[in-house]
Amino acid sequence: MPQPLSERTASFTDSVIRRMTRVSLKYGAVNLSQGFPDFEPPQAILERLAQVAREGPHQYSVTWGAQNFREALARKQSRYMGRTIDPDKEIVATCGSTEAMMCAMMTAANPGDKVIVFSPFYENYGADTILSGAEPIYVPLHPPAFTFDVDELEAAFRQRPKALVLCNPSNPCGRVFTREELLTIAEMATRYDTYVITDEVYEHIVYAPHRHTYFATLPGMWNRTLSCSSLSKTYSITGWRLGYIIAPEEIIDRAKKVHDFLTVGCAAPLQEAVIPGLEFGQDYYDDLLAKYTHKKDLFLKGLDDLHISHNDPEGAYYVLLDIREYGYESDLQFCKNLAREVGVGAVPGSSFFREPVNHLIRLHFAKNDDTLNEALNRLEKIQKLKK
Repeated sequence: MPQPLSERTASFTDSVIRRMTRVSLKYGAVNLSQGFPDFEPPQAILERLAQVAREGPHQYSVTWGAQNFREALARKQSRYMGRTIDPDKEIVATCGSTEAMMCAMMTAANPGDKVIVFSPFYENYGADTILSGAEPIYVPLHPPAFTFDVDELEAAFRQRPKALVLCNPSNPCGRVFTREELLTIAEMATRYDTYVITDEVYEHIVYAPHRHTYFATLPGMWNRTLSCSSLSKTYSITGWRLGYIIAPEEIIDRAKKVHDFLTVGCAAPLQEAVIPGLEFGQDYYDDLLAKYTHKKDLFLKGLDDLHISHNDPEGAYYVLLDIREYGYESDLQFCKNLAREVGVGAVPGSSFFREPVNHLIRLHFAKNDDTLNEALNRLEKIQKLKK
């Protein structure tokens, strides 16, 4: 027999989120599990894509991102982050925020280092840490508000972590961290000399009165922050896999090398095609927020009308449902039954928590109104799942 495979990956499972998409397809369920929209990207981007299909480019771009893509991205992010981003020295384009986070982790952490991860967390963060040879330290966000305990956070920092992962707005709970909370993290990051790796993919989907603060813009945080994000959610192009890291030159210089050996580069035609989106004015982002505010209000009101218990997300487009009344020990089994018997796809909350949480499931509302209304109509039958 051959030698055993990697011990580092022995504990991995397949992505539960993507698994629930397959379950949804199997039973013809409305897929509210994997967070992608069923509506088109902006027309200007689609029209440019059609031109690029005929004209190119179709070959490799510069490894760390095509020049005009990085310049357009730098202009856009400079406007929102409130500092001038150098497109040549402070950006690397990646294959989605998934690669951006992996690249950032491998840039910052050595094997044997420790990395703080808030729980609940998007499932990749723990895997990224382990694949980098580092050890995750999980710090709970306490429901229902999903706030952290300062003493618990400092106990994690006392272990001298090399980095902290910060998803803001947070997937899956929709938490938007306050400026005061971020300043608390910043003070500890400075005191314990820790990098902060941010995932800010939902930066433009923050519901009033909450406000998004870019961690890198806090006093003294630029030099220790690797800001990761993606264009997927902002422009409804999750399949295009266009992400990026923004950081100081000395960090990006290392990240470029890591990225080069991970994926060489992201798709040249798509970098070209998305540039009109990066040049949109504020009206686009105002309309985007209005669209998602409407979807949130529609879906959460529907859940309220059905007397289904849920949280109230402050950002992103996910909602957590409390399923304790249905009597299941396994949230995964509940989600399988929900897809098969009710016709709605969801993700078991246990896939996001380090703690033994089995009473929450995640749905998303990045769908057309007709899709959301159909899901709500089907959820009228949810009581049949009670044991």
